[in-house]
Amino acid sequence: MELLRSALRNEERGLGYLKVQADETALRLLAKLSDGDARKALNSLEIAALTTSPDNEGTIRISLEAAEQSIQKKAVVYDDEDAHYDTISAFIKSMRGSDPDATLYWLAKMIHAGEDPRFIARRIVIHAAEDVGLADPMALVLANAAFQAAEFIGWPEARIPLAEAAIYIATAAKSNSTILAIDAALEDVKSGRTLPVPEHLRDGHYAGAKRLGHGEGYKYAHDFPGHFVPQEYLGSDKQYYQPTEQGVEKKIKDRLDKWRELKKGKPQ
Repeated sequence: MELLRSALRNEERGLGYLKVQADETALRLLAKLSDGDARKALNSLEIAALTTSPDNEGTIRISLEAAEQSIQKKAVVYDDEDAHYDTISAFIKSMRGSDPDATLYWLAKMIHAGEDPRFIARRIVIHAAEDVGLADPMALVLANAAFQAAEFIGWPEARIPLAEAAIYIATAAKSNSTILAIDAALEDVKSGRTLPVPEHLRDGHYAGAKRLGHGEGYKYAHDFPGHFVPQEYLGSDKQYYQPTEQGVEKKIKDRLDKWRELKKGKPQ
C-alpha cells in the first residue's frame, strides 16, 4: 500500500506528473492481488491510471472498478477490514457444520474476491485434519491433493478441486479427537510432566547399549497373534487419544478398546 501511494506521489519515477486520485479500496485490491510482487502492483496501477479517462476537472480517479479491470480480477467489496477474516471463518464453520451449500457460497465469495487459492487451500487442509480427522482419513488426502492442484493450475480452474475438497469435507463424518489428543499430550510436555523412555524401548544398537540393558525384554509385535502384544510403551496409564464412534473412527475405537483391555490384563 505504501509503495503504491509513493508511486502516486513521485513525479519523477512514478505517476505524480499526472493528476491521479485512487480510492483506498482500489489500492487495497491492487496490493492484495499482486501477491507480494511489487512490479505487478505498480504495473496494474499504471494501467489503471493510463486507461481511466479524466473527469471534468482533469482528475484521473481510480475506482475499485478501474482497479479490477486493470488487474483483470473482480472483487467483492468487503464491508470492513475484518470481512476478509469473517468470510474465511464462515467458510470453515460451514464445513464444520456439514452445510455444503453455505460452504460453496463462502468459497464462491472468496474466489470472486480474488483470494489467493493457496490461502483457501491451506484452510481446507487444516480443517480436514482438525474437524474431520480419523472419522474419514480420506478428507486430508483429498484436501492435500486439492492444495497441490490449486497451486499447480491457479485460477480459474483451481475453483474445481477446491470445491470438490470443500464439499467432501462438509459432507464427511466429523471428529476432533486428533487435535484434542495432540494438544493434551503437548500440554503435559510443556508443563514439565516429561516421562523417561522405558528401558526396553531404548535404542539397543550402539556400543554399550546391551550392558546398560537398553532394549532388553522388548517384544516384537509382529511375532504375536493379531500382531499385538500387551506391553508398556509410555510408563504411564495416561490416555490422550479418545476416539469417537463417527465414521471410520468407530472401527479404530473398537480395535483400541480391545487392545487397551488386553494391556490391563483383561482379555476379551
